[in-house]
Amino acid sequence: MLEAVIFDVDGTLADTERDGHRVAFNTAFREFGLGWNWDEALYGELLKIGGGKERIRAYVERNHAELLLQVDFDAWIARLHAAKTRHFTALLQQPGIPLRPGVARLLRELRQGGVRLAIATTSAPQAVTALLETSLGAESIGWFEVIGAGDVVAAKKPAPDIYRWVLERLALPPASCLAVEDSANGLKAALGAGLSTLITINGYTAHEDFTGAVAVLSDLGEPEQPSTAVLKGSLHGRQYVDSALLAAWLLPRHN
Repeated sequence: MLEAVIFDVDGTLADTERDGHRVAFNTAFREFGLGWNWDEALYGELLKIGGGKERIRAYVERNHAELLLQVDFDAWIARLHAAKTRHFTALLQQPGIPLRPGVARLLRELRQGGVRLAIATTSAPQAVTALLETSLGAESIGWFEVIGAGDVVAAKKPAPDIYRWVLERLALPPASCLAVEDSANGLKAALGAGLSTLITINGYTAHEDFTGAVAVLSDLGEPEQPSTAVLKGSLHGRQYVDSALLAAWLLPRHN
C-alpha cells in the first residue's frame, strides 16, 4: 500500500535551477563584489555537487583557492549563500518559474486520497517555502507532513541521509513510500534509503544514468497534456501519472 510520496524540489516540483538558483547565485556574487558568473554550462557541472554552500566551496577550491585563507571562511560562505537565497525568493515573486506539468494536480490528488506528502531536498527551507507559497498558496506548506531541507543532515545527496531523516519522522518503512526525483544524485539518495523512485528529467539531467528507477519520464503529464516521453518503465495503459500509477510502480518491487 502506498502510504507516502516524498518529493525532491528543484528540477522536480519546478524547473528552478537554470533561471532561478543560477541567476540568484550570480546576483549574490555581484552583491559581494565578486567577478564571478556561473553560466548554464558551468552551473550544470556544479549541480553534480549536492547543496548550494557545497557548490560555492567546490568552486572556490578549484578557481579561487586564495579565498580559503580568509578568516572564518565557513561564515563567509554562509553569508553569501544567505544572500543567494534572498535573491532566489525575490525571483519567485515574478512570473516565469511555474510548477512542472502535473505537479499541482498530483499533489492535490494524493492529498484527497489520504496519501501523506513529504519533501527531501538540499535547498534552504526559505527557498522551499517561498516556492510552495508562490505556486500553490501559503496553505500548501501544511500539505507536507515532513519537510527535510537545507542542513538538517550533514551529508547531502547522493548520500541517503535526507531520505532516512524524512522516513524516520514519517515513521514509515521505505517499502510503503515512493520518491519523486529529477537527477542521478537524487536517485542514488532515494535508492540508498530503500525507496522506489520515479524520475522526471529536465534539461540538466536528461543525459544522466537512472539505473534502478521504476520509471523515467519527461514529466508527470496532465489529462489534457499527456507525458510527452516515457524513457523507461511503463504507464500501465495510462496517459499521465496519477496516484494509482504510483502505487502500481511500488508493488512490483516489494511484493
